[in-house]
Amino acid sequence: ELQQKVEETELLKMELQMLETERVRLSLVEEKLMDVLQLLQQLRDLNISKRALGKILLSTLESCRDPQPGKPHLFEVLDTLYHELTACELLQSQPLEKAQSRQSLSNPLVISC
Repeated sequence: ELQQKVEETELLKMELQMLETERVRLSLVEEKLMDVLQLLQQLRDLNISKRALGKILLSTLESCRDPQPGKPHLFEVLDTLYHELTACELLQSQPLEKAQSRQSLSNPLVISC
């Protein structure tokens, strides 16, 4: 009976460790998603064309067609989209203080379609 309790404890420890690992992974995905949503909000405020935004999205999907080993595909897509958005000319030409003031005035997660 004692051996069975020890085994159950070990299984619970392993399960807890797996849950903690998953929590960290989801936290990283959430952070990257928040960054992407903030960039999309900034681009919307700058009146980016739907065609330009579509090109960014298609470029992202094209570059992530073959997942890299060892890197979760969802995170890879979000990371690539983040880098594609930050390279957008509209954001590059926008003054930093203007971007920060817009971010502080509006909810960065609200994106109207």
